[in-house]
Amino acid sequence: MEVAIISGKGGTGKSSISAAFATLSEQVLLADCDVDAANLYIIFNPTHSEEQVYIAGQTAVINYDKCIHCGLCMDYCRFDAISNNNGRIEISETSCDGCQLCSRVCPQNAIIMVDNDKSRMYSGDFRNGKMVYGRLAPGEENSGKLVNMVREKAKQVATENNLKNIVIDGPPGIGCAVISSITGVDHVLIVTEPTISGLHDLKRTLEMVSKFNLKPWVLVNKFDLNADMAQEIEMYCTQNNVSIAGRLPFDSVVVDAMVNCKSIIEWAPDSEISHSIKSIWNKIASN
Repeated sequence: MEVAIISGKGGTGKSSISAAFATLSEQVLLADCDVDAANLYIIFNPTHSEEQVYIAGQTAVINYDKCIHCGLCMDYCRFDAISNNNGRIEISETSCDGCQLCSRVCPQNAIIMVDNDKSRMYSGDFRNGKMVYGRLAPGEENSGKLVNMVREKAKQVATENNLKNIVIDGPPGIGCAVISSITGVDHVLIVTEPTISGLHDLKRTLEMVSKFNLKPWVLVNKFDLNADMAQEIEMYCTQNNVSIAGRLPFDSVVVDAMVNCKSIIEWAPDSEISHSIKSIWNKIASN
């Protein structure tokens, strides 16, 4: 079974649920596809048996042996990535979009394009199975492609090690990285919170998931912070034939677990919230 845990917005507790699912009884393949802000490796400290470079586009670089600081490239740049610093033409690495226009218009052929090669994909072991994750370097783009690389590697590792369950911690939102995370999975669990913005983003996420003919599940996390809003979310799901996986209360013990680099299942296996998460997992797995 391959299940992706996503959310319409950040901060709903998606990664905490993913970590909990990954540390239930059976060994699993854990794929952290939130490559823009990967964090499960901090909790699980996996080994790195394999590391792959991910090329995330290109950046323009000036060869100052050829540059005559004419400023033509600065005039053409529409991303404000090129500036004149006291007569010296400079390119901002983080602002450059990699469009190559400056290198084409430069009369001295002084601008070259170099690969953005700081992003990585890692594969290795963690204490409950295998783990694959990506880390997109600051300023680098095309995270959907890196997510796809993580997904493909995860399937390969799971097959080689006969791991039946793949848990995917997806990114928040509804962008291309989320689409890459959920394409072809068996189940999608959307974690939401009882707020107006939580319901709004849940609606957008459900609309996006529906386009892939996937059966979504909804988990209302920290429901007791606003019981009325939690009820409104569940009513919306019922009216739209969306399955409710369950609801979880706010519990500071989850924070304690994260601080100690443990999932809630590992930190407090006999707690009420751990039992609830196990029930949610079994409910999803049996359908």
